[in-house]
Amino acid sequence: MPTCLLYRSIGLAGYQPVAHREQKGVFQLRMRAPKKALKCPGCGTQDVIKRGTIDRVVQAPLIGLLTTTVFIQVPRVECRKCKRVRTIKLPGVVPGKNHTKSFARLVVDLRKMMTIKDIARYLGVSTTMIRGIDKQYLKTHFAKPKLKHVKLIAIDEICIGSGHKYITIVMDLESGAIIFSGKGKGQNALKPFWRRLSGSRAKIEAAATDMSSAYYTAVHKHLPDATLVFDRFHIVKLMNDKLTQLRRELFREAEDGLHKNVLKGTRWLLLMASENLDESRNEHERLQEALKLNESLSIAYYLKEDLRQIWEQENRNKAAIFLHDWCRRAHASGIRVLQIMANTLEGYRNGILDWYRYPISTGPLEGTNNKIKTMKRQAYGYRDEEYFRLKLYALHEFKFKLTGC
Repeated sequence: MPTCLLYRSIGLAGYQPVAHREQKGVFQLRMRAPKKALKCPGCGTQDVIKRGTIDRVVQAPLIGLLTTTVFIQVPRVECRKCKRVRTIKLPGVVPGKNHTKSFARLVVDLRKMMTIKDIARYLGVSTTMIRGIDKQYLKTHFAKPKLKHVKLIAIDEICIGSGHKYITIVMDLESGAIIFSGKGKGQNALKPFWRRLSGSRAKIEAAATDMSSAYYTAVHKHLPDATLVFDRFHIVKLMNDKLTQLRRELFREAEDGLHKNVLKGTRWLLLMASENLDESRNEHERLQEALKLNESLSIAYYLKEDLRQIWEQENRNKAAIFLHDWCRRAHASGIRVLQIMANTLEGYRNGILDWYRYPISTGPLEGTNNKIKTMKRQAYGYRDEEYFRLKLYALHEFKFKLTGC
């Protein structure tokens, strides 16, 4: 292979070779900067005077399986126009860094398939260098997610550490990309997002959230024309919490051991969808036994099962009729936790029924939350908060299984 092609393959075309050697698995290449680079880095003129050289060490892509280290003699020049002595810029080398542009591209490509530690071991460099290249790439491409064309969003918070450390995340439901992450939770965490959104001229059509009063207030204040859709899974979860509360109350009030033994261990049977009960483990029989002994628990369980049908109606009007009927039955039951649940659903009626206008939820965001937790756990945490935030913004581009960070 001609040497010019070899130098071009490692991003150093035009450089003049001086010497080379192999030492302990490292290919050391000594070169001079190209003559065309001999110009003032300030004004760009070639009317300069040489003022000696300095040595610079940079990393280049592997040659074969050998780590490639390049020692470059970099001229210093005095510009007749600027009247200053400067070090020339090296073509193909990242300014201010000790690696070539081709080496950075190689790291970015490998980063999509390998961990930082694996890449550093493979290329024979430090993990600090690999992390720095990865962070710079993320900062260039993902630091400020574009909001102009965003129409459907989901908002939720995620716990990312001990001591109830939360971040609030906003996702573009059409692209699956995280477009904002803020410290903490509630309205204050979203303030930077509203500022960016107002300057982007984006026209948000709908937002999916849980039934948090903080999100309800924030969305109505900053997106008055958008449709607010309450997430169906959070509503079902709230009903499950009420059912669990009722079971605990009944267990505490049970006077004989028979009732307590029947109720004991039935929590997950009550929360599980009826079609998911395992017949081979007699889960259906155990559930029916508990429901027969407790009328109020039976009423609450079947109302919980019926609640899912709100999102299975033909249209919004029929869903409104079903929701009204469900709340009427809950109030008529005389069971306090069901009456509280009915009051909650009546208060958030429009946000529940608007699912028929925009069938969106925070489900995709919940799935992304699991990816975030996996990414954070496999990296043993992130000390650099900026790097962590950039990783979140790029998470939607990683289609492979998370193997580490």
